Amino acid sequence: MTPFTRLDARAAALDLANIDTDQIIPKQFLKTVEREGLARGLFYDMRFDAEGRPKPGFVLDEPAFAGAAILLAGDNFGCGSSREHAPWALLDFGIRCVVASSFADIFYNNCFQNGLLPIALPRNQVRALMGEAKGGNHVFSIDLEAQTVTASSGAVFAFEIDPGRKEKLLRGLDAIGETLQAAGEIADYEARRALDQPWLEHA
Repeated sequence: MTPFTRLDARAAALDLANIDTDQIIPKQFLKTVEREGLARGLFYDMRFDAEGRPKPGFVLDEPAFAGAAILLAGDNFGCGSSREHAPWALLDFGIRCVVASSFADIFYNNCFQNGLLPIALPRNQVRALMGEAKGGNHVFSIDLEAQTVTASSGAVFAFEIDPGRKEKLLRGLDAIGETLQAAGEIADYEARRALDQPWLEHA
């Protein structure tokens, strides 16, 4: 998993509340267990019509926001069914951080497992950031170590994050990577067990 330390990037405002996981990545794109290639399905129904033709005006497809790595959204982002494909699709599109006034719990947890930073800020602060992004001042800085979001205007907003989750993001550790840090101790235990309880090796 790619470590997350500091991100200086364009921010795009998707000024909607209750964006659910089926809107983030519709069900027809869930047939794969691969993380690559899901960018095509990100917000598919918002970006394309029934014939698969691009709809004009979707913020992430506008030239001014090309390459945006920060997404600003409203309340309850990521609600609906649990699907890890949602953070996968965001990451595959290039989004590394979502800033919203609140998140659905399962989506919020899935973000940390995949290296996507979800930042919850008070609604008025999110509105201020959206105003700057929509007004053309849309290059923001996210500093995970300092726990700050800095807008183009210089306005700085502090955010809270669980210390354990913060450390894993800074070090680029998912659940497997965290476990592998104890690889030496695991190997020692297995060696001792093989000597003390050899019958278990053939169970």
